[in-house]
Amino acid sequence: MTEIFSRILIDWYKLNKRNLPWRHTKDPYRIWISEIILQQTRVVQGYEYFVRFMEHYPNVNLLAAAESDEVMKLWQGLGYYSRARNLHEAAKSIVAAGEFPKTYEGVRALKGVGDYTAAAICSFAYNLPYAVVDGNVYRVLSRWMGIDTPIDSSEGKKLFAALAQELLDKEEPGLYNQAIMDFGALQCTPSSPDCLFCPLAESCVARKNGRVGQLPVKQHKTKITNRYFNYIYVRAGAFTFINRRNDKDIWKNLYELPLVETSRELSEEEFYADVEAKALFAEGEEPLFRCLKKKVKHVLSHRIIYANFYEVTLPEDSRSFNQYIKIPVAKLQQYAVPRLIHQFLEENGIV
Repeated sequence: MTEIFSRILIDWYKLNKRNLPWRHTKDPYRIWISEIILQQTRVVQGYEYFVRFMEHYPNVNLLAAAESDEVMKLWQGLGYYSRARNLHEAAKSIVAAGEFPKTYEGVRALKGVGDYTAAAICSFAYNLPYAVVDGNVYRVLSRWMGIDTPIDSSEGKKLFAALAQELLDKEEPGLYNQAIMDFGALQCTPSSPDCLFCPLAESCVARKNGRVGQLPVKQHKTKITNRYFNYIYVRAGAFTFINRRNDKDIWKNLYELPLVETSRELSEEEFYADVEAKALFAEGEEPLFRCLKKKVKHVLSHRIIYANFYEVTLPEDSRSFNQYIKIPVAKLQQYAVPRLIHQFLEENGIV
């Protein structure tokens, strides 16, 4: 049954595989870049980023030598920015070692590389027999075998990792791994899977028992936190102010407008009277406030941000906002900012 399963998937893949640039190479550097980009990212979005990264950094030496701000700017809009920071740090370690690691343990030790990514790189670049286990694999295996053990439990993770390794085609591990991932992405999809024309339909336990829509099972629901951001875009002649986020929080190393975060949503009047907002202005300076946009909802993986955007006009020699970075407005587009900020700047014709 194991051999039949892998052969069916590989035969399906040869007829249905997606034509993607990182599938036409055995270069571990290019495969690594693609896998990091595709973490938490759909292929259609990651494709353009991969192409841009290859244009800017065709080899690991150029990536390692790049400025952090430059890497972050190139990553802008892709989200999960820790991936970009880890990618840059890992590139430096690869250059220091003299070559890209050639073993599973060596690849797994790279910053930002987990079990799945290490298995993908090693099987695709070196044809090493390590099975990938991602959302697609969980879904295909849980449905085909009728397994209702939660995929986000310790027991489930161990079980599916063992099953994936057992089912892996040891002769063609890279081809098999690509096949099962594409099968989950295109055929055995999360909703409305194409069961009628599925080559595994006859042996699929979930289809036989009418449980396709119930599998895979998750036991934990992610807790969502609401946060309330009040951004201030400052017009000080030809200048404005920005801040670099350095705390262990979202968007680390990205730039943003001056921010006042509050515990709840404030009305305009409440914000103008807020102590923290008032503290941004030098004594004697009367700010001219206006609200440009209210209640912008920005959804992240574990947080929902509700943002208000204000504009303040100050003289060019203002002493306010002296704790922030003062830059020419014309250079604002050179800085990597979160998507939330970029959309605001674009909509208001600032960049």
